[in-house]
Amino acid sequence: MRSQNTDIAFSEVSWDSLKSLWPYLLEFKGRIVLALLCLVGAKLASVGMPFILKHVVDHLDQEAAIGAVVLLPLGLLVAYGLVRFCNVLFAELRDTLFGRVTERAMRRIGLKVFRHLHALDLDFHLNRRTGGLSRDIERGTNGISFLLRFMVFNIVPTLLEISLVIGVLLWNYQVWFAVITATAVVVYISYSVVATEWRTQFVRLANTAESESSTRAVDSLLNYETVKYFTNEAHEAGHYDRELAQWESARRKNRLSLFALNGGQALVISAALTAAMVLAASDVLAERMTLGDFVLINAFMMQIFMPLNFLGFVYREMKGSLANIEKMFGLLEHEPRVRDCEGAPPLRVNGGEVVFEAVGFGYGPDRRILHDVSFTVPPGHKVAIVGSSGAGKSTLLKLLFRFYNLDSGRILIDGQDISRVTQDSLRKAIGVVPQDTVLFNTSIFENIRYGRIDAGDDEVREAIRLSHLEGFIGQLPQGADTRVGERGLKLSGGEKQRVAIARTLLKRPPIIVFDEATSSLDSQSEQSILEAIAEIARGQTSLVIAHRLSTVVDADTIIVLDQGRVVEQGSHAALLQLGGTYARLWDIQQRERGAVAVPLP
Repeated sequence: MRSQNTDIAFSEVSWDSLKSLWPYLLEFKGRIVLALLCLVGAKLASVGMPFILKHVVDHLDQEAAIGAVVLLPLGLLVAYGLVRFCNVLFAELRDTLFGRVTERAMRRIGLKVFRHLHALDLDFHLNRRTGGLSRDIERGTNGISFLLRFMVFNIVPTLLEISLVIGVLLWNYQVWFAVITATAVVVYISYSVVATEWRTQFVRLANTAESESSTRAVDSLLNYETVKYFTNEAHEAGHYDRELAQWESARRKNRLSLFALNGGQALVISAALTAAMVLAASDVLAERMTLGDFVLINAFMMQIFMPLNFLGFVYREMKGSLANIEKMFGLLEHEPRVRDCEGAPPLRVNGGEVVFEAVGFGYGPDRRILHDVSFTVPPGHKVAIVGSSGAGKSTLLKLLFRFYNLDSGRILIDGQDISRVTQDSLRKAIGVVPQDTVLFNTSIFENIRYGRIDAGDDEVREAIRLSHLEGFIGQLPQGADTRVGERGLKLSGGEKQRVAIARTLLKRPPIIVFDEATSSLDSQSEQSILEAIAEIARGQTSLVIAHRLSTVVDADTIIVLDQGRVVEQGSHAALLQLGGTYARLWDIQQRERGAVAVPLP
């Protein structure tokens, strides 16, 4: 039952995806019309060639005057060559004209999928498999290229040409030629459809196996250092080989099924061609047909089965292409859970007040994270959120950015519910220095400029100065032009953190969030970064998520979270005097640092 449901879903998704391609063809209507005219010209030339060939053979077969024998066949042969050249020329012009339509459609659809992936919520991206997703998109784009270039201008024209040839045979010769041709066409198409539908499952299995192996390879290479740390190269190779073994098995089934399909198609064509030639030879011997008619019948049969054989190839590849684009178009069916309200206005930030009002949230019914969390970050104030691991600190950041929808409560910025404003304006108003900084594989300079892509070089250099990156960059042979490697792996954790801080400082948002911003820095670097942060955040609303309490002692208010609830809030001194959760965490951290906790006066 599961397999049947899978096949039904496959068919529905594929044909729906096919329908969705049509709008992309209409962007170049003029080119399509010209391509259709070239197609008609090519088909007319194709049908005309056997008739010219018939007259050439008939004339050569007759006893005629020497001048006629020399001149007339020469003219027919030149005409034959000219018609054949026109057939090829019109076909090439058709493909050239339609090529831009195909390329533009691939561009449009690829861009649409790319934008849609960025529009999907964080939960989708946390569960995605990058390697498999990349292969699905690549195969889907190639499948679109095939569908648009071959299906639109080959299936219908081929069927039309077959109909014309059958009509010509029926009109000029005995009915059995048309019967043989029509029967062969019906049997060929029926067999091709049934066999192709049967073998599509093997195409899909091969694609799935390829995606799995690609996913494993990319995941292993992205975690190269972890593999080395635990000397698990053999384990990764074995795992990858098992994925490749499944791919090999699926490809073998695919190849054997293709052999059965091609063999059956060849049998139908050979049987029909033989039957037609035997019948034509009999008519020539009985003088009901000329030798030219025999050649014409042979040319027509060859001409009709060449596109028919191509039709089998097109249909076979079309089903394969539909299998390839199935998952890519399936991505477009994923609806983002976080959406802008219809007609949502942009966020207007005046002072930058942030209010969490009875916020409740969970990643699922069985994983509740926050319970009735309420606090306020006044304009221009620095508020810290602390607590043990798993208390829900980083979740507050995700909710402020609207990576998820709240289960209950509201988050307000300057009195505006963030669920009622555009996500774009919300995120432009907030700068973040994340705990785990991931950089693009480009230069340090361009990674910093990513904070505000229209920033000038002087502004980027100022951000570098404020984040205390000048000394580090000065030691590099290529300076700020040094590439950081994939995901920034060429830099240490502290260096990446400073790049992230510089990037956020360049953005200069009215609200700044620091999520364990100095967790990867040594004490000296941490102190210098904290001074820079204090300088740049002066007069701005800032929210600091911290595990190391020593970094937030200067906060105007400290919010203490415990198991998703606000258990304490106040200044550093007030919380120490309270002697509760915060005081206990402070004492533990001071002892870990080999210092004695001394309450501030």
